[in-house]
Amino acid sequence: MFRRSFLTASLALATLHALAAPPALELSRIERLIKFVEQHKDIKFVRNGSEYTSADAGKFLRGKLDSMGRDVRTAHEFIDQIASKSSMSGEPYHVKFVDGRTILASQFLGDELKRLEAQPA
Repeated sequence: MFRRSFLTASLALATLHALAAPPALELSRIERLIKFVEQHKDIKFVRNGSEYTSADAGKFLRGKLDSMGRDVRTAHEFIDQIASKSSMSGEPYHVKFVDGRTILASQFLGDELKRLEAQPA
């Protein structure tokens, strides 16, 4: 009896875990968005008034996804819930270019996601 209950509970937990993880395509898109940030060595990622390198921004976004991304199922949700604003201050993140121009991180990543979605599968 105990063994059957244990197996049933284990299967239920495994199913819940599988349902909680984003689909492979979305996980791939999220990773590509983070790499997109990391590869732009000429930008600064502005978070809570401080500027960070693209490499630091990538590490930060991965860490935030790991710690807060339980409900993130799509790349769009990643942008909206993780990569757009501070969960502490509510301040939006920005991307600063070498010419001094800044845009919202949500726009920077959203434009790249549109480009990824337009590519043939």
